[in-house]
Amino acid sequence: MGRFRSNRRGLYRSRQGMLLGVCRGLADYFDFSVGWIRVLTVAAFIFTGFWPVGLLYLVAALIMKPAPVITPQSEEEEEFYRSYTDSRRRALGRLKRTFDHLERRLQRMEDVVTSRDFDWENRVRG
Repeated sequence: MGRFRSNRRGLYRSRQGMLLGVCRGLADYFDFSVGWIRVLTVAAFIFTGFWPVGLLYLVAALIMKPAPVITPQSEEEEEFYRSYTDSRRRALGRLKRTFDHLERRLQRMEDVVTSRDFDWENRVRG
């Protein structure tokens, strides 16, 4: 599949934005100056009236997911973040399956270590 590029990002609301992070999120996504995005947004507010652009801005803020607190370092981390923001129940189910799998592996290891055969092999070797 190719190496994960850390500069490749989805369209997210920025956590460092001035008002809901929409303009900074758009600027980050399109690799454009946040100042120009804000100027264009304010101009749109002035020339079209507050309600159409204001409503569009709020809809964008509701649709765009917040940016990850820690930038994903792999495609798996990016996939997990997207699944978590899309469906918390699905992400929690995925975590539960992972921990159940780890618990089963640990149980098998404990069974081997505490079995009578394991004790006998240690006495023979020792």
